[in-house]
Parts: sequence; C-alpha cells; structure tokens
Amino acid sequence: MNRKDILNDPTIGNKAEAFEAFDDIPTNPNLSRTIGDVINARYGRRDVLRGMLGVSATTALFGTSAMIAPNAGQAASASRYVFDELAAGNDETHHVADGYDAQILLRWGDPITADAPEFDVMNQTAEAQLKQFGYNNDYVGFVSLNDEGTHGLLCVNHEYTNEEVMFPGLGRQDRDGFKGMTPELIDIEMAAHGGSVVEITRDDAGKWSVVRDGKMNRRITPLDTAMTLSGPAAGHDRMKTNDDPAGMNVIGTLNNCAGGMTPWGTWLMAEENFHGYYWTDTLDSEGKPDLTGHSDAASKKRYGVPGMWYNWGTRHDRFNIDREPNAPNKFGWVVEVDPMDPTSTPIKRTALGRFRHEGAETTVSSDGKLVVYMGDDNRFDYQYKYVSDGSVSEVAAENSNLLDEGTLYVARFDEDGTVAWLPLIHGQGPLTAENGFNDQGDVMIDTRLAADLLGATPMDRPEDAQPRGDGTAYIMLTNNTRRKPDDVNAANPRADSSFGHIIEVKEDGGNHAATSGTWSILVKCGDPNISEVGAQWNPETSQNGWFGSPDNCAFDADGRLWISTDQGSNWGKTGKSDGLYALETEGEARGTSKLFFRCPVGGEMCGPYFTDNGETLFLAVQHPGTDGTKDLPGFERNSTFEDPATRWPDFDPAMPPRPSVLVVTKTGGGKIAV
Repeated sequence: MNRKDILNDPTIGNKAEAFEAFDDIPTNPNLSRTIGDVINARYGRRDVLRGMLGVSATTALFGTSAMIAPNAGQAASASRYVFDELAAGNDETHHVADGYDAQILLRWGDPITADAPEFDVMNQTAEAQLKQFGYNNDYVGFVSLNDEGTHGLLCVNHEYTNEEVMFPGLGRQDRDGFKGMTPELIDIEMAAHGGSVVEITRDDAGKWSVVRDGKMNRRITPLDTAMTLSGPAAGHDRMKTNDDPAGMNVIGTLNNCAGGMTPWGTWLMAEENFHGYYWTDTLDSEGKPDLTGHSDAASKKRYGVPGMWYNWGTRHDRFNIDREPNAPNKFGWVVEVDPMDPTSTPIKRTALGRFRHEGAETTVSSDGKLVVYMGDDNRFDYQYKYVSDGSVSEVAAENSNLLDEGTLYVARFDEDGTVAWLPLIHGQGPLTAENGFNDQGDVMIDTRLAADLLGATPMDRPEDAQPRGDGTAYIMLTNNTRRKPDDVNAANPRADSSFGHIIEVKEDGGNHAATSGTWSILVKCGDPNISEVGAQWNPETSQNGWFGSPDNCAFDADGRLWISTDQGSNWGKTGKSDGLYALETEGEARGTSKLFFRCPVGGEMCGPYFTDNGETLFLAVQHPGTDGTKDLPGFERNSTFEDPATRWPDFDPAMPPRPSVLVVTKTGGGKIAV
C-alpha cells in the first residue's frame, strides 16, 4: 500500500488512522535477519508459529508458575501491585481502578500564561494557541520544585493535530487536497504542535491545579521557537539552508512523541514522524514524490521524505524540499529543553542520531555515564542507545556536554539470547567515505543508513524503552503486521503481529554502558485464549489484564513497571480501549498484567509519569474520539468536529473532544498501588 492507496482507502476514516497506515509502510530495505528470524531460531519456528514456546522456554520466561493452573490466591499474594483490577471495555469516558481519583488537569486550549485568552473553539487563532495548551499531548515529565513533590513543572509533548475534529466544518484534509487549509489554519496547527511547560501545585486536599501566572510557563512550537544545533551534525554542509547558511539553527520541533528527563532536570523531546510534514510540488506520473535531482535521494527515501501529511510546505518554504532540500535534515533529533529557564534556547543534540525517535529515556550507568535508550518507531527499524564519554555530575552546569560527546550504538539481537551494541562511529567498519559517510556528521544525519550497514536487527516497531537502575531495560515492540511467516525470528516471534511484545535486556555486569548483554521475551501480547494469536502471559493474568500494542512505559517509585498501550484502530479486534497496565517483571508473578486505567473511545494512552514519592501519576490521553470509532457499538461511523464519538472530557455539546492530561491520586492519599 502506498500513499495514494491510503488516501483512497474507504476503510480509513480519519487522519489518525491514515497516520497509522502510513506507519505500516516500512522504509528499511535491509530485512535479512529481522528480529522475527532471531526469535524463530532461538525458540524454534514450529513452536513460535503454533503460538507456543515449549516448556523450557515458558519456564524461562515466567518461572514455575507458568506450568501451574491459575490460582487467584497465589496471584494475589505474589503481586506487588495492590489494587482491584479495572474491568476492560470501551465507551465515551475514562475509568480508573476503585479507590483512585483521576482528575482532568489540562485540556487542549486551556490558557497557560497570564495573558492568554480563554479558549474559543469557534474562533481559534495562532496567536491565542501560542499561549494555550497544545494538541495531542503525548510524553509527560515532571520537575519537582519542592521536597514534598507537591509543586513542580509539567513538561508535555504535543505530537500532532487532527483537523477533522479540531476545526469546525473542515473535515479530513489530506484526502481532499487540503482545500480547506487556509494560511491561518496552518499556523494554528503549527502553534498546537511542540510542547508545553506548565507550573502546577497540589493543595492540602490533594487536588492539583495550574499556576496560570507561573513565571516558567511557556509554549515551544514549530511556528516560532528558535533552537540551536549541537554535536557532530551542527554546522554540517547538509544542515545549511537559505535562512541559516551556517547550519547551526532551526525554527521549532514537531511530532514530539515520547521523551525523557535527564538526571539534572532537563527535558528531552523526541522528534518522531518528521518526514510527514515535508512537501513537494514535483510528482511523478503516479502522483508520488519525484526525488530526481536530489543528491541525497537515497537518504530521503530511507526516511520517507516527503510524506506530505500536512501542507505546511505550501506556506512555509522550510517545509518544502523543492525550495529547501536540506531542511528535513534539521528534524528527527532529540531536543533538550531547560524547563527552569523560560528564556533558554532549546538544543537539538545531534550526537543522539537522526531517526523517528519514539522516546529518550535516561539512566546513569554503574560507572557514572549518562545512557539514553531510544527506539526508531517504524516497522523493521532499530533499537539504539547512547553512552556519554563523561560522567554525570551533581552540578547541573557541568553536564552540558554529556549529550554532545559520546557514542551512539544500535542493537543486534542474536539467536543465542545475547545482544550486541554496535558503535556508529565514522571510519569504523563500513562507515567510510566509500559508503557515503564522509564524517561523523554524515553518520548522524543518516543514522538509519549507517545502522543498515552495521547489520542491526530490524524490529517490530520499537517504541519506548525504559531502563532500570540494575542494568535492566524493557523495550516496547508495539506491532508489525507486515512481518511474513518466513521473517519470524527469536526477538520478533510472530508473523502478522497485530499485538506486539516486550523484550527484557540485561546489560553485562548490570552496567547500562556495557556493549553487550542478554535478552529474553517478557510477554507476547494479545488475547491468550485465541491460539492463533500466539500470546504468552503468566496464567494468572485475567481477561481484563492482557493487552495489545505496548507503547510507553515507566517505573514507579518502587521500581514496578507500568505499560500504556496504543492499538490505533485495532482496538476493534480486542474490544478494549487503550489503557495503563501494571506488569510484573519478577518472581512467581512475572508476566502477570493488571488493568489500572482505560481511555475513552478513540483515545491513546500516553505518559505515564510518577512523582518521586509515588503518590501522583500523570497520564495523557491524545486524539480522543478518533481511532476506530466505526467499531463503537451504537456510533459506528467516523468522528467529525460536529459529530464525534465522544465529547470527552467536557461533554459539552458545543465542544469537540479535547486531548487532555490527567492526574491520578489515591483517594485519601498515599502511594499508588501500595
């Protein structure tokens, strides 16, 4: 399926579903020894295809409890998560486990500065949106401003916009040639992207609220936020544009999906599907972008540039590759922001590589190095990590070079259960001028091409990766419906995988900076009662507890793993909305999952983020009322601004659904799930 097929497909009802279909198109031509091949070889192809791993592998994954009939009493005593599991389902609103409060904290359009106007959905302007909370909130981070964790800064990514439920009377635009997208509407979309820093506080009654006149409140957008470039690609010839002949600066960041917080309190914004924002007026006879004449045509093709998901390039030359062929090279990075200083200039850290960054989760290795785990969220792309040369200091100012001076690695998962981290260093192995890499800047700009040459393992859409202090990391592999039966392998075990799986990596010596380690599958997602799905859970997992398409993850204050899901329109196959699950990683209960929170229909679960004291959980629901609404009983059609499947969270007949951030606390106070 190509771009034209997706736009003409009558089963794709909105822009979010179109994005999902676009993501289903792999750009990696290097599909030998994919993660599916590795898993197949490690665990045995016949057992994998039968949805089984065999007794020895099952015991290795889940312990002896996997060989015992379900026993509710045993599961309850073994579980480290103390809450009554929520019932799965799908309807117009959100739900949280009994004994917990889920408060709407921030909604798209809420004023976040003292001079911001109140939200007027029928009379939106870019000027107003630049002072209001942005659209489609994804990653959520928190910087505490007091020892009690009751006052701090919320750092939120705004990934993309859905114009069909955002603007009145407009409808889906990518299918209609963007006929309704005026210059003003384009600028509103741009102002709704990026990120928000918002001061918040918790009162004695336990309720959180926005400090609207907070001095550190700010919006960061692709419309007007000046940024600098640092690291190997800064000043590179391939970064030079007409408006920046030095190749050192860029306006804005976009498609900010997941992210991370550094040990010194800065916020990492990951740029994911940047390719979709680029435009060309040069098309071939089939209506596809014609890259003839582009010296970096192979690079653009590998990254999917131009995607033409938006028509910003008809208004702004910096998003049009005909006029600015180098402009796409300024996106696809990790951006560091100092939330404590609203006058600071965000920095794109090019040493962390250029690809479709899902996240940028950090940890400090046992020898003091900064380590950043990052996934390239595309089918058959790779898992990465970055290790700094220097050590993390308790003095924040002394850490300024840690994200510029270090080594980026890409993962190769081997059949014997080992993982090798391969360094992406110019001059080593095939990364030479003969193969198109003239310097380290080239290696970072074309990280994907470099990783192809090193023989990294193509994965099933690596999303978030969360490191734990003991040298363990968990990698979310959300799905891959393009994987064929002959492509399955040890680390990507299923063909046509609609539900994904989670890999556990244990770095050698418990050191996150190690260049080798071991890996195993924690769970294979999906309904365990349908044999052809091939799911694998601890048998204590209930019908409410299993999930599909793991996306973001986080550890709470007690080191327990929480998983949020993004099924897209596939929730119709499970009957479950996206949600937040508590997943056991240790002991007899390993591989047991419990449902804690679920989204309204069409929404994706984002975040999660816990405060250090474990008493507050921040969650984000983006694009409510969009994905798969044709499968909602009683609605069974595509949502529009005027006729959405839900009007969550306001339930105001004059208001469309609004992406929102929630704050979850225990009724009466205390740590969550304890």
